Amino acid sequence: MSKIILEIKELKRDFVMGSETVHALRGVSFNVNAGEFVTIMGSSGSGKTTLLNILGCLDKPSIGSYLLDGVDIKKLSRDQLANLRNHKIGFVFQSYNLLPRTTALENVELPLLYDKEVSATERRQRALAALDQVKLADRQDHTPSQLSGGQQQRVAIARALVNEPVMILADEATGNLDSRTSYEIMALMQDLNTNKGKTIVFVTHEPDIASFSSRTIMLRDGMIQTDQENKNKRSAKEVLASLPKTADYSTEAK
Repeated sequence: MSKIILEIKELKRDFVMGSETVHALRGVSFNVNAGEFVTIMGSSGSGKTTLLNILGCLDKPSIGSYLLDGVDIKKLSRDQLANLRNHKIGFVFQSYNLLPRTTALENVELPLLYDKEVSATERRQRALAALDQVKLADRQDHTPSQLSGGQQQRVAIARALVNEPVMILADEATGNLDSRTSYEIMALMQDLNTNKGKTIVFVTHEPDIASFSSRTIMLRDGMIQTDQENKNKRSAKEVLASLPKTADYSTEAK
């Protein structure tokens, strides 16, 4: 039986705004097992961002429980939450969030700087190994301005991998990329999931991106509308191979 990485039970999140209470999440329940690749979809106002913040241990539910790798986040202090985030979750953002004046290697090393048990030598070795996983070891000395958008996102993915987290949490990670580069990133995600066994929770508003995952959870009005397996899961590598070689995707926005 697969280990449960995420366990969400009757999650509710309310925000008091003046005299009104906004019910952002209205009783959300689902589990994510180790090795799953799950996408979470929803339009603006669906509760997607609120759920993402809770999954990333940036917020806590008003009611209900969220267990990450068996740890109840509601019982943790702010410092304990920060420690859990740093060790259990690898974040990948739409805007990459790389430090502009530091190299790819130094950006990947960053999460390990907070771990006093990791020496400078080990930190470098692990960062190089993470860059190698995303096929960017030869760009380790490049700053973000010397990298394409797709390469910057690969650096961000390497940074997410360097702490060997139990879950990669991606927030619209293809949102700033053209079609071809988006499919390259999804091919990398599929490889990390299938061949490296990484558990991935990928938040997106794009159905074609969700079709590369094994399961999609659809949110609407703070509740789960559907939660189903993608029986016709697509291969990003196959989609890439089918694209015209001569087509120019550089100006196509996602």
